[in-house]
Amino acid sequence: MSENLLIGILKDSINAAVMISAPFLLTGIVVGLAISIFQATTQIQEQTLTFVPKLVAMALVALFAGSWMLHQLVDFTKNIFNMISKIS
Repeated sequence: MSENLLIGILKDSINAAVMISAPFLLTGIVVGLAISIFQATTQIQEQTLTFVPKLVAMALVALFAGSWMLHQLVDFTKNIFNMISKIS
């Protein structure tokens, strides 16, 4: 296995991880920021106020972007298996 092949595999795996986790991370940031602003303006410091909306938002992201994320993972896995078959 050459260094270029290994670097390419690492680059592809990091790219896949970032692409798959981005919808969850961006949604968590946006919902968390909105809830923080709401809590700061209303002086309500309830813990469930931060947890429940984030949980609902993450479930919606998984519902709407789940098939896209699954396709990304399947494509990445197919590419890895194709690389493995070409090595031997």
